[in-house]
Amino acid sequence: MTDLSPTRLRELSAESTLRPHDLAESLGVPEAAVVEARLGQGVTRISADPGALIPLVEGLGEVMALTRNRSCVIEKIGTYRDFQNGAHAAMTLDAEIDLRIFPRHWVHAFAVETQAEDRLRRSIQVFDAAGDAVHKVHLRTESDLDVWNRLVEELRTKDQAPGSGFAARTPVEGPLIADDRAGTLRSEWAAMTDTHQFNTLVRRLKMNRLGAYRIAGAPLVRPLSVAAVPALIEGVAAQGLQVMMFVGNMGCIEIHSGGFGSVRPMGPWLNVMDPRFNLHLRGDHVAEVWAVDKPTKRGPALSVEAFDAQGALIFQCFGMRPEKGGDAAAWADFVAGLPVPGAAAA
Repeated sequence: MTDLSPTRLRELSAESTLRPHDLAESLGVPEAAVVEARLGQGVTRISADPGALIPLVEGLGEVMALTRNRSCVIEKIGTYRDFQNGAHAAMTLDAEIDLRIFPRHWVHAFAVETQAEDRLRRSIQVFDAAGDAVHKVHLRTESDLDVWNRLVEELRTKDQAPGSGFAARTPVEGPLIADDRAGTLRSEWAAMTDTHQFNTLVRRLKMNRLGAYRIAGAPLVRPLSVAAVPALIEGVAAQGLQVMMFVGNMGCIEIHSGGFGSVRPMGPWLNVMDPRFNLHLRGDHVAEVWAVDKPTKRGPALSVEAFDAQGALIFQCFGMRPEKGGDAAAWADFVAGLPVPGAAAA
């Protein structure tokens, strides 16, 4: 049996040029296990409670916030502000770092110090029960180190030994479809006044997001080609459109509001590399894309949403609201022109 004890994981981490996430994936262990193996050697276990953690993170000043799922990574530079705590859902509300937090998935957290060639790099890394990354905060040269030291000291837990038991990863829920409730879905969807009513609606009908999309039909939802994803990224940049890009996992959703600047494809990755915003998307993971129209009191909320082959949501992209600087008509025209299935063959 391969030795993947904390001692061996620490050795492999020191020898490897891979990032901890990629090393963990190559070894078939949770990323948190690779981080935890360094406890006492630049890593400190801290409280994962966002109600205790985020108020201290606010004091760090400018940092980089990172949220990922299997297929997409979003990185935003800014300052955590206006934290609103809640037992079931919390959030930070800032033009740059805009998060929706689901505390029950914030299970393991570490303050990490790693010696790089140029400097000592510091980060806060939060993981779910399975040891998958939920959210990370990377300090920058401008960050307040006095606050960092206070954060580590105040949030340090009593248990500083490796060897946590990580839960099995929850399988992705594929599309849930209730064909006999399709008519109710369509009529109640068309009567919505707020996008947040959608999740309640599909749960009540014993469906989920992807299942509802597959049976609702036009004009509420229509399928797009997987080619719509690079067309979306490149088109938003080329046309200067203002959008809201939602990327997340079960424990955290991070939102970019604005445009896309420098688009740089690299192999299977579609990358946006802007000074204070980066997006890294595995285009080859995209299996389904949908244009979705949800009615609200302020007008239609039109989105482009991508899913992987298992049915996991990769991202949602909405046009920014007009009062925030968006152009609803331009966004609607743009989405209407995105590639649809069979368009290339035709």
